[in-house]
Amino acid sequence: MDNRDAVSAFLRSRRDRITPEQAGLPTYGQRRVPGLRRGEIAALAGVSVEYYTRLERGSLGGVSESVLDALAHALRLDDTERMYLYDLARAAGPASGTRARQRAVRPTVRPSVTRMVEAMPELPAYVMNNRLDTLAANPIGRALYSEMFADPACGGNVARFAFLSPAARRFYADWERMARFAVGALRVEAGRRPYDRELTNLIGELSTRSDTFRVLWASHDVHVFRDSTKRLNHPLVGDLVLDQETMGLPDESGLSVVVYSAPPGTPAEDGLKLLATWSATTGREHGAPSTVVSRRGEEHG
Repeated sequence: MDNRDAVSAFLRSRRDRITPEQAGLPTYGQRRVPGLRRGEIAALAGVSVEYYTRLERGSLGGVSESVLDALAHALRLDDTERMYLYDLARAAGPASGTRARQRAVRPTVRPSVTRMVEAMPELPAYVMNNRLDTLAANPIGRALYSEMFADPACGGNVARFAFLSPAARRFYADWERMARFAVGALRVEAGRRPYDRELTNLIGELSTRSDTFRVLWASHDVHVFRDSTKRLNHPLVGDLVLDQETMGLPDESGLSVVVYSAPPGTPAEDGLKLLATWSATTGREHGAPSTVVSRRGEEHG
């Protein structure tokens, strides 16, 4: 993954979306660019046009925090975009040992985290990495995403499910929103870990097999999963409106625990209770484990 290309495309895309009116700049005559000119961003950031041009060509290595902050302010970046810009700058710096470390990292789910997930029998719960691989799930979690886990092509990966499985467009009532969020999350991770070979392979696969993914990836939008509301259409229990909480583990693993719940007294709460009963029954009948085996056949957990 070429960091210089990613830097250049991201800065251009953020510059193109800002109008002179939004930046408080006067406009004279006909403009040939959709957003601000390089010189206008340079002036807003307090740097020379030549320096900003070099940055927009992808040369972020060695840039100071004060310049990055000025760029973020000039480009009107939100918190996630600002974090992504800093990640791009770090990745553009000295790479001694970085590539090897990124290839070697393959966090596993601690037994204590697995026990925590399994201790929520009525709430779908998962452990997920930053590539959107589901490394572990409790029985009701597997039941909620039964179509994803049943499809060997997905390998327990939410992005593969969203873009490569026909069932996903029915399962996600807000499929377009989910698709944008998934791409944005992978974009954040690509900025943070540009030498992660498995991530690079995943993005290449999705770009090759999904026109929609390729278009969304080219937008350079970024996203971080936190709390949100999911509208799902489950094949067994029907429509579910669920609250999602994503909690990062307090270590360097990059893993998160994702939990779905429903407000009391709602149809979604009834749906989850039915799903919990069904998952408990089918789990006992088939001995279904909570651990997910990845697409490459490696067991995590």
